[in-house]
Amino acid sequence: MEATDLKNKKILVTGGAGFLGSHVVEKLISRGVPKENISVPRSEDRDLRDLGDCEKVVQGKDLIIHLAAKVGGIGYNQEKPGELFYDNIIMGAQLIDAARRANIKKFVALGTVCAYPKFAPVPFKEDDLWSGYPEETNAPYGLAKKSLLVQARAYRQEYGLDVIFLLPVNLYGPRDSFDPAKSHVIPALIKKVADAQKSGRDYIELWGTGRATREFLYVEDAAEAIVLATEKYDKSDPVNLGSGTEISIKNLINIICGLMDFKGEIRWDSSKPDGQPRRMLDVSRAEREFGFSAKTPFTDGLKRTIEWYRRNPT
Repeated sequence: MEATDLKNKKILVTGGAGFLGSHVVEKLISRGVPKENISVPRSEDRDLRDLGDCEKVVQGKDLIIHLAAKVGGIGYNQEKPGELFYDNIIMGAQLIDAARRANIKKFVALGTVCAYPKFAPVPFKEDDLWSGYPEETNAPYGLAKKSLLVQARAYRQEYGLDVIFLLPVNLYGPRDSFDPAKSHVIPALIKKVADAQKSGRDYIELWGTGRATREFLYVEDAAEAIVLATEKYDKSDPVNLGSGTEISIKNLINIICGLMDFKGEIRWDSSKPDGQPRRMLDVSRAEREFGFSAKTPFTDGLKRTIEWYRRNPT
């Protein structure tokens, strides 16, 4: 496939003011896309659960990068499974259909590592996506996103709509959400340590056993991957986006405590769920198809994230 030149394209980035989206917008601008060619609908102005608003935001666009999502950590997933399923599936389904009817040239849909089966062989290969049911605490969110892959393939087959589907692992980095009700693993751990230091407490309490493993991708690397795929990828097969490395939550918190100079006790509440037992992606397809491999060393990314949070405490 010949790479798409984005410079003269009218691009819609849903979620473009958010954590990942703001970095994607910066990457697009660095590629030479004029800022005025990038549309970022704000939730206070457009509700993507409303079909009329979806139809309005796609008008006059050449390309859509759909990053808007309702997301959260394990606690939020347990508390709001219905909202997470409905909001994510309805936003994506309506936007893809509106794009088809508006003759959009390309649609980039973002899935989630939560779509993978609970006991998928590690590392997760894209071909294993349908080999079982997702981990229960995040299944509604994961299945809502995975349904968009079915729609993407169906619309490519029937209407010729060029939809690509990307599956990122847990992201981290500057501008992440540190709200305890919604944050993912790394910002939640950083905030727990910072709060303990601020209050003078000599311990932190964490969910689970610490034995579960996760893979993390620095947000700027993720943004680069999404833009590369937008430029160079044009197939129906989903593509993993990750770093290809795995770390236990126990080792992760030890690294964070070291970087933040916290010497207190770590107490594990094993009555709380670990979530998926292991998570690591096979990232060979992304490298093969559009030349993406993660560049940011994990400790460097953590340092930058901690520094950003200390400048922007919440």
